[in-house]
Amino acid sequence: MLATMESTVPTHVGFIMDGNGRWAKKRGLPRAAGHIEGLKSLKRVIVSCRDHHIPFITLYVFSTENWKRSQQEVGYLMHLLACKLPGEINFFTQEHVRIRVRGDVAGLPEAVRKAIGETEEATKAETGITCCLAINYGGQDEIVRAANKAIASGRRSLSAEDIQGNLDLCDVPPVDMIVRSAGEHRLSNFLLWDSAYAELASYEKLWPDWGEREVEQLCEDYRGRTRKFGGLKG
Repeated sequence: MLATMESTVPTHVGFIMDGNGRWAKKRGLPRAAGHIEGLKSLKRVIVSCRDHHIPFITLYVFSTENWKRSQQEVGYLMHLLACKLPGEINFFTQEHVRIRVRGDVAGLPEAVRKAIGETEEATKAETGITCCLAINYGGQDEIVRAANKAIASGRRSLSAEDIQGNLDLCDVPPVDMIVRSAGEHRLSNFLLWDSAYAELASYEKLWPDWGEREVEQLCEDYRGRTRKFGGLKG
């Protein structure tokens, strides 16, 4: 389902959360401290998006390329996911947040898979906002996996509908807007299929400093965009 030209609030926003390491470095702290602060800002952003009546968000948590980072940092991030996801279930349920995960979950450590399953199950009835976490996620990888699923089902040639119907969360509407923190201007393999007609925005503030004001800003910027979906306005 596509958002209409008259929409004043995006139906689905994708967040590329950049700047945790830089935030920590500026303060003489280890990168781990930046990731912890990034989790705090993530919670602020989720609640603010819900309060602004944005029904779906996708947060780029860990990409298929992030495995290239140091073994120490990757291990820390996996530990963080395994502990923090179930550890935040009370927060998610109190704030009426449904958690869903997209990405190659089978490629994650068992403890992380278990944490994902517990969190998705515990929040499946929440209706305030659906928060999709992109973990071990890459846009190209998602398209390849979708194509392989369609082929395995007996398709000899593929249509756009075949790909769409086999994406990780095919029932979630396409992203209306992708925003990135820390002044970066790249998609970085994020939501490549869904972003065909997405509005793009980059903001200078580092991710650990994000909160309600940044959500207000992206909503204001979205209202100023004219979405044509390949047609002409008027």
